Amino acid sequence: MNSYLQFISFLVLLLISCGGSKSDVNDPTLSNSGNYNNSNTNLNNNTSNNTNTTPTSPTTPSQSYTFNNELVWADEFDEDSSLGSPAVSPDNWNIETVAPDNGSWYNGELQYYTDKHDNIKVENGILKITAKREDFQGKLYTSARINTQDKFEFTYGRVDMRAKLPNWEGMWPAFWLLGANIDEIGWPNCGELDILEHGDYVKDSTSDDPGLISSAVHFGPQDYSRQTTNVPNKIFFDTGQERFIRSEKIIEQPFEEYHTYSMQWAPDKIQFFIDDEMHFEFPMQSQHSPFDKPFFLLLNLAVGGHWTDGYVAPGFTEATYEIDYVRVYQ
Repeated sequence: MNSYLQFISFLVLLLISCGGSKSDVNDPTLSNSGNYNNSNTNLNNNTSNNTNTTPTSPTTPSQSYTFNNELVWADEFDEDSSLGSPAVSPDNWNIETVAPDNGSWYNGELQYYTDKHDNIKVENGILKITAKREDFQGKLYTSARINTQDKFEFTYGRVDMRAKLPNWEGMWPAFWLLGANIDEIGWPNCGELDILEHGDYVKDSTSDDPGLISSAVHFGPQDYSRQTTNVPNKIFFDTGQERFIRSEKIIEQPFEEYHTYSMQWAPDKIQFFIDDEMHFEFPMQSQHSPFDKPFFLLLNLAVGGHWTDGYVAPGFTEATYEIDYVRVYQ
């Protein structure tokens, strides 16, 4: 009898030590850490429920992530530029004028990028990047390209750009990001994120669709072998030098109206939007590199190049890419 009572007491103690109180179960601070949920795709709200819960241990900080809460960097292009002054804020942007590729530019582009006010300026609250037909440095066209390298670089967040695209066949406007370690490890291993590219008129399936917009994720040939089979209805390329996955969308009035081009970049996925509508999601799964490191922003307007098969419609004199703002939230 005495041993039986001892056994019953041992069971009670065991249950007490293994069980949790009701208050523990309902305590919101004791949820699983590292849980990321992005169910809200409306980019206009300044608040969001896309927040990781806090960890069970107060000594271990949570890898929490929230979209839409803090504006960490922006250029509203509110201050017009004037002759004799920089075309854009030197605190925010570098203007690229030195051709990097043996005195040429990348991708078979036909323009030369300059810092001339004819090619880039802020006017009436709008950044205007203008491609022009003119002979310059051995090229037949001029335009402009800017970036935030060493001025603003970030990891994870939401990026918005509101813009109106140049109305001429053969223009190649873009808004994109490159890994900040490009000078150390080179491209494509640094990674590339294309929020907006426009101008692929030469494809048979889209030759009559001037509103064709695309977004893409570029990475090295050793990266993301699993993702290549897990992104449905997207265009995948493996060139041997790089891999990339691309999404296309047709929009209405890209030249007549401003549209908002956005990206939400989180530890587990990258999503691309046009006017708040998601058209591409890239799941990073277990591999994050190179998309877990700082990136910087780029804006440019190319002429011709591989994207248009080198074609520029006859009679071209100039066309302008108009950007209302660029904003980054974290």
